[in-house]
Amino acid sequence: MWEPQLEALRDYDVVTPRLYGRGRTLDEYAASVLAEADGELVVVGASFGGYTALAMAHREPARVRALGLVDARVDADSPDRRAGRAGTKALIEQRGAQGLWEDQRTKLLLEDAGEGAVKSAEEQVLARSEEELVEALEAIRDRADHSETLATFAGLVFVGVGEDDLFYPADEAQRQASTAQHARFRVFAGARHLPSLEQPGEFNAALAGFLADV
Repeated sequence: MWEPQLEALRDYDVVTPRLYGRGRTLDEYAASVLAEADGELVVVGASFGGYTALAMAHREPARVRALGLVDARVDADSPDRRAGRAGTKALIEQRGAQGLWEDQRTKLLLEDAGEGAVKSAEEQVLARSEEELVEALEAIRDRADHSETLATFAGLVFVGVGEDDLFYPADEAQRQASTAQHARFRVFAGARHLPSLEQPGEFNAALAGFLADV
């Protein structure tokens, strides 16, 4: 997923861990990723990765020097969102990764998203097994509310969101970003849920500026 960022981040020691298959809860995911790295970290995550990043900051705040959250809300799932996850779980169980991609394509990316973004997103979804997808979905569904984690985080926070995100409206993202002590907020035009893929140039510039000030 982060391939479009690697060249822009060539001056940093970058690790892009595979998230799937790390446990049943986001805390287990966070512990697993933290165990693979040493020392202080700048943790950047998008969507599911953003939830994992928050869990990492909650678990070991002294090690997370700065936090980047892209299209990842800090609160727990509402009853309506949990109900929606139940429908998605049933879809995965019935139609697998292909069915999930067909259902989510226009929710993740704009209709006119570039061919590279579409190909990358599709490959990532189809590479996951049914078990991995359901496990991740349940971990997201059952995640803790990390509003307090964000509010008390002492480091710099970058919050980014696609202008047309259907899962996390920009005004809601801005409101949550405002609760952080030291936050930068950015809306990416021409993007839905995956601005790092849909608008890599603008995203890379924003991310580089964030990292330069950490």
